[in-house]
Amino acid sequence: MRVCLMIEGQEGVTWDDWMRLARLVEHHGLEGLFRSDHYSAIVGQHADALDAWATLAGLAAITKRIRLGTLVSPATFRHPSVLARMAATVDHISAGRVEVGMGSGWYEREHVENGFPFLDAKARFDLFAEQVEVVVRSWTEEGFEHEGAAYRLQGQTALPRPFEQPHPPLVLGGTVKSRFAALAARYATEVNTLGASNDELRERKERIDRACEEAGRDPDTLGFSVMTSCFLGADGDEAVERVRRFLHVRGGDDDAEALLAERRERWLAGTVEEVAERIEELRALGVTRVFLQHLNHADDEMVALIGNRLMPLVASLQSRP
Repeated sequence: MRVCLMIEGQEGVTWDDWMRLARLVEHHGLEGLFRSDHYSAIVGQHADALDAWATLAGLAAITKRIRLGTLVSPATFRHPSVLARMAATVDHISAGRVEVGMGSGWYEREHVENGFPFLDAKARFDLFAEQVEVVVRSWTEEGFEHEGAAYRLQGQTALPRPFEQPHPPLVLGGTVKSRFAALAARYATEVNTLGASNDELRERKERIDRACEEAGRDPDTLGFSVMTSCFLGADGDEAVERVRRFLHVRGGDDDAEALLAERRERWLAGTVEEVAERIEELRALGVTRVFLQHLNHADDEMVALIGNRLMPLVASLQSRP
């Protein structure tokens, strides 16, 4: 099972934080460091929010091994030609270590605050689908023409080509409804979805597989990943304490133990052994990668715990007959 760290960059993560996190992820053997693409805080009212793709460009220059990407870049933020060229640039800086997460966008507040049009759900998906096509064709075709509802391109040849061929991995994020599954089956390298119960994840995987079969694609060629909050402890008390610290930062009077019990199906939370067993359950459902959403980005000890104890245990469970 592939394991990456995911950071909510809009929650006051500074450049010094990003450099420290990148060093930790590389040192402790995680596959990659991914970040959200938002301009307004979600947990708090206001916080520093460095641009996602500018951050990735900086991280690409100071790292050697880890993969880098967004989960996910909303279609409403950028013209697809801009996104395709930004991603190709980071791909060259990183020598082929970038992954491009794309989604339709959902956070109305940041659209209002920053002047991005917030379309209805159908219109946002239509825009997203058109963007995906333009981005992929920008990476792979010469002199192509596109006449769509939102974009018109004439004779485009985007150079340089991406470092990674035929193009960087394209990760589409969403709830895996039928239109989304069909789009992913046509263009995506991987589908990413939020944590849910085993039954719900099984249904999402079945929709993806059906869409692949209808498109004439082998379902095994389309990755299936889950992003979910992670609160890990060497014992149960430590895991609860991590939830408690997050709640303190978020504000409010939620009970940490009650919240942990309520979200256990959706989160990867608990002892190292409990989380490893849960990841093994996800693997059995067809999940190929987990993105551990690290909500307290100042907690370096949990990153070390993931690398030093969780990942070896996950590997040992995976190798069981």
